Amino acid sequence: MKDHIKRALISVFNKNGVEILAKKLHELDYEIVSSSGTASYLKEQGIPVKEIADLSGYPHILGGRVKTLHPSVLGGILARRNFQMDLADVEKWGIPLIDIVVCNLYPFEEVAKKKADLGDLIENIDIGGVTLIRAAAKNFRYVTIVTDPTDYDVITDELARLGNVSLETRQKLALKAFAETALYDSIIHSTLKKAMEDEELFPHTYPIPLKKAADLKYGENPYQSAALYEHPIMDISFEQMGGSRLSYNNLLDADAAVKGILLLKDSPGCIIIKHTTPCGMAMGKNLISAYEGALASDPVSAYGGIIGFTRVVDEDTALEVSAKFYELIVAPSFSTEALKVFEDRRPNLRLIRFGPNHDDNLRLTKTTFGFLAQKDVMPPEVDFEGGEWVGEKRLDLRHDALVAWKAAALAKSNAIALAKDGATVAIASGFTSRVDAVEWAIRHAGEKSKGSVLASDGFFPFPDSIELAARANISLILQPGGSKRDEEVKSACIKHKMPMLITKARTFRH
Repeated sequence: MKDHIKRALISVFNKNGVEILAKKLHELDYEIVSSSGTASYLKEQGIPVKEIADLSGYPHILGGRVKTLHPSVLGGILARRNFQMDLADVEKWGIPLIDIVVCNLYPFEEVAKKKADLGDLIENIDIGGVTLIRAAAKNFRYVTIVTDPTDYDVITDELARLGNVSLETRQKLALKAFAETALYDSIIHSTLKKAMEDEELFPHTYPIPLKKAADLKYGENPYQSAALYEHPIMDISFEQMGGSRLSYNNLLDADAAVKGILLLKDSPGCIIIKHTTPCGMAMGKNLISAYEGALASDPVSAYGGIIGFTRVVDEDTALEVSAKFYELIVAPSFSTEALKVFEDRRPNLRLIRFGPNHDDNLRLTKTTFGFLAQKDVMPPEVDFEGGEWVGEKRLDLRHDALVAWKAAALAKSNAIALAKDGATVAIASGFTSRVDAVEWAIRHAGEKSKGSVLASDGFFPFPDSIELAARANISLILQPGGSKRDEEVKSACIKHKMPMLITKARTFRH
């Protein structure tokens, strides 16, 4: 191959630091080729620039939609320097080789966050830039691709020291570039899917845009590394307002607390989470009474737990809660006075503001066999008026029944919850045997089980759980039904004159 001019193509929307890069490349004897806005900007900085149109011999067309999509440009990027066939075409057609491509894209993500209409979204889909990036990344053995301004110093340093960008660096930059275009396309897909009102929940392919939001201290255990990734355009309404750095386990537990907030959002409510499952849940006249009810359910397990509140945390609630040790509180917000209380009394307590109207209707779980996807909505409300009642219709116990039902729905399966006076008195979760869960819950509640409402997240396979509930003087049972022995279970309830509401809605949570 004949000697050729060292050449860098610069086409960027984000011009942060690009004039410094271009100046250094010029000082290293690189010819700078650019287009429209970037070319004008660099010329204003006194940097010699050659227009893309001069390189390709073709003007910009379609109002600037087509600028860089030309064989003279793409050929100069994609030509393999040790392939005689490629080099013969370069000589035959007079294609100028390009050694460095510096490119970032139209800000589709920022436009999408502003809730732009479909027309504006379409106009901010970058075509030429993505093509330049992919071409340069594909030909990384010979061409350097730079998509991130933080890498400008990396390449100019190596050019100054080594006379070229090392292959190792070119490979890293190529991988980074492909990740950038993959993210860009997945954001476009996600945004247009919503804008075009495509409601297909489980499409044939499912691109997921994710950006790292934070490196976490470690994973579930110190030997595991971890990070938090977020959807770039999803409005998560999340803000840490105080306390220590968030951990992996903090966020898992906080997620469970948010589910509890959503379940209880119609009333002043409190949920206490330990290892992603509730140990106490209550609705009250205010946050303090709800907190006291949730704490009384299992004060031992509550130590070091995660608290979720459905209302803005005020000073009085902060004073009450700060008397004990917790890892994190998540709530719609915190008053200025409450924040001061926590800062003075519990400076390490993590405080998360999270909007209760957040809509998260899809859950993905990675398994050995692949990713499982499911619609992840709140469990259906209990139909107290029209549901199937066995025995007396106890509408007077509706309040406690709701607490028990929601606690069982949030707890890990198999789950049994007992509630009384607007608060849980026991939550048995994660049992492999439902009758064992019933037995544990009753034993844990002790005298408080008398007159309480029992809710189960799954059907009773045998009447043995009913017998236990009867001996504990349970006032009402809620369960979805669906067992082959439903009639035996109903008969046991009638025998013991213990009302039961069959909800016909299983609420497993694994």
